[in-house]
Amino acid sequence: MAKILIVEDEAAIADIVSFNLEREKNTVEAVYDGLTGLDRALNGDFDLLLLDVMLPGMDGFEICRRVRECSNVPIIMLTAREEETDKVFGLEIGADDYITKPFSMRELLARVQANLRRTVKPETDAMKPDIEQGDIAIYFAAHDVKKRGESVDLTAREFSLLRMMAATPDRAYSREELLQRVWGYEYYGDLRAVDVAMRRLREKLEDDPPTPKYILTRRGVGYYFSSQENFV
Repeated sequence: MAKILIVEDEAAIADIVSFNLEREKNTVEAVYDGLTGLDRALNGDFDLLLLDVMLPGMDGFEICRRVRECSNVPIIMLTAREEETDKVFGLEIGADDYITKPFSMRELLARVQANLRRTVKPETDAMKPDIEQGDIAIYFAAHDVKKRGESVDLTAREFSLLRMMAATPDRAYSREELLQRVWGYEYYGDLRAVDVAMRRLREKLEDDPPTPKYILTRRGVGYYFSSQENFV
């Protein structure tokens, strides 16, 4: 299955999460401070990271930020904080998901599997894109996007959002529907998660993010991928 890193300073939590992930045939490594966590995250070739926010040495937000400078490995934040600003901040710096303590093990395992399913990325050089629009080419099976022939570094969540919208161009999706269909579970009203993901998509795909031509908003409805062909 997958190789997963847990960075959690409470050994009891790390142990029970490790036990349950290993029951699902994953390989799990747990470390208990931020500096060690950063070193292992950067050098351990993991398929997914579970990062606690409050850690000795370096907090989970900083680990996430540094990992995102060089990797799109799925990151789930584990946090006792309930403030919306903390959750949104984690998403803004590149986390794919978060779960608030205390959490059910069933929910955590479901979120881990949902994020892992989005990570397969075969080569695309010899493939034809499933969608070409303007400068953008999207390869569904390869989980890859190219802009002017260069691959765009999208997280698994960002790619899933783009793929769904691009497959049905001009069809507007509400934030609630995007949460349900892409995140795959209830986000308990945290609609800002969609706004953050869309902003990051625009920053990566658009030449001028404040005036996008691919990822557009239909007032009062939601987001959609434009089918307009006359890009200039």
